[in-house]
Amino acid sequence: MIRQYYSQRKGTNPNVKGLPLSDVLDLFVRVFTQLQADGYFDEAFGYVCVDAGKVDGKVRDPELEMLFAIRKKKLWPVPEKAASYQEDDFFDVLEFLYQYVSKPIEGTMHSYGGCGMHWETFNQVVGRKEFREKVNGVLAHYKHRYELSPDGEVLHRPEAGFEPIFDADLPTSDKNVLSRVTAATLQYRRHGSTLDDRRQAVRDLVDVLEYLRPKVKALLTSADEKDLFNIANNFGVRHHNEKQRTAYDTSIWLSWMFYFYLSTIHVVLRKIDHDATK
Repeated sequence: MIRQYYSQRKGTNPNVKGLPLSDVLDLFVRVFTQLQADGYFDEAFGYVCVDAGKVDGKVRDPELEMLFAIRKKKLWPVPEKAASYQEDDFFDVLEFLYQYVSKPIEGTMHSYGGCGMHWETFNQVVGRKEFREKVNGVLAHYKHRYELSPDGEVLHRPEAGFEPIFDADLPTSDKNVLSRVTAATLQYRRHGSTLDDRRQAVRDLVDVLEYLRPKVKALLTSADEKDLFNIANNFGVRHHNEKQRTAYDTSIWLSWMFYFYLSTIHVVLRKIDHDATK
């Protein structure tokens, strides 16, 4: 959690709600430059030696690789191009770099001319973890709520207070449930998700509860079980007819429904698991 200083607590700080994209890009360039200097991209993109000149890494031409992967020009080198990034460009680059970062482990010191370390072994798992931590430290200052996931995908950060639900494991081995919930969660949280994407995510969560409905009936009263599905069936999520109630702020309503149904699935599965182990 980021500590709030006096002007932030008082509400007089002009950036109390977060920094604009231009400032966040400046922060990221500084972080990236440090990581690059520390050898975190040497394995992938190579380095410069005072004797050997440019030493290639696994990716001989990062700009070309970016063009193949992202289908955009003028993104590389990062320190020179970042100031012109739009939000989509920035997030594309974050996801691209995540694929290639690796922590340097062992190497030899080339002291001539202050050349520095020539790294020879790397650990990609640790490198990605540390890169993600630093990137999320930068994104935490952004005025919009995003984070880099453990899979290297930029997602919307959970609403305050709901973070634990995304870290909690579902107590089930049923692949039909696990895959549906995982897919729905990713669809809802992805950068650029539309209202239709979020509506589909909510619909998929309700379908999971429908799949579990025989077991839900044993846990709830008839009225409560009916109300659980009434929300999705009559408020413009699952069905499309003149009886649907749609006079509400869709974005806020879908957000509430998403967290409501995701939490309900967790509760139901935990109750089922608890009863089964008695």
